[in-house]
Amino acid sequence: MLRWLNSLMAGLIGLVLAAPILVVAGVSLNAKRSLDFPPRGLSLAWYAEIFTDPGWRGALIASLVVAALSAALAVAIAFPLAWFIWRWRAPWARAFEMLGMTPFILPPVITALGFLSFWSTFGQYGEPWTVVVSHAIFFVTLPLVTLSLGFGAVDRSYVEAASTMGADDHTVLRTVVMPLVRPYMISGFAFAFVLSLNEYIVAYMVAGFTLETLPIKIFNALRYGYTPTMAAVTVLFVLLTAAVFGLIARFGDLPRLLGAWIRAD
Repeated sequence: MLRWLNSLMAGLIGLVLAAPILVVAGVSLNAKRSLDFPPRGLSLAWYAEIFTDPGWRGALIASLVVAALSAALAVAIAFPLAWFIWRWRAPWARAFEMLGMTPFILPPVITALGFLSFWSTFGQYGEPWTVVVSHAIFFVTLPLVTLSLGFGAVDRSYVEAASTMGADDHTVLRTVVMPLVRPYMISGFAFAFVLSLNEYIVAYMVAGFTLETLPIKIFNALRYGYTPTMAAVTVLFVLLTAAVFGLIARFGDLPRLLGAWIRAD
């Protein structure tokens, strides 16, 4: 009886969480230019418009490029920080970890205003590359956390054995540590990529109208009315996010990435 009630409760919670997505998916299938639900007629034309309309296609490409570059830069920043914290184990080294956590802990509006003030001071406001740097700093916490978990999973006896055999720190890092933490690097990249793809406030504050990513494109398009294309973009984001995290769950150590330090044998 208790198991049945737990299953029912889990099903109801899942239905409540999935209901908005189901409504948006239904809206994206309208045959006419309306946001009716249930949809009046079925059509995939609004999905095709994402790739055929120059405005939507350009916004999609801009979002993918910014997300990929900013995620790669975030991993490049987080890796030496995580390595330094794990390698030296000094109490004061945790200050660097807190420094990496700060951008993500602060409210996004505060962080966005900080980036706006910084880039404006140096005369770089509106440059597309500033969005990449800002997103990398904003989301560096995610690869920092995953890499810290990855380094924590490394058996230090491997490092000691390699050092005993004459390997220097660079060789140990390249031949012993890197292969062990590579899945965590990929996971950190994926987390940062997905969040950068969906981020609006920082990108809008930093670049304004000079770089139109998909979230900015959606908000700009609201001035001219609602169209099912916006719903189609939302569904596309959901599917892409599900695919990325599905790959992490399939090929990565998802329980450990979610904080499960001890796994059952």
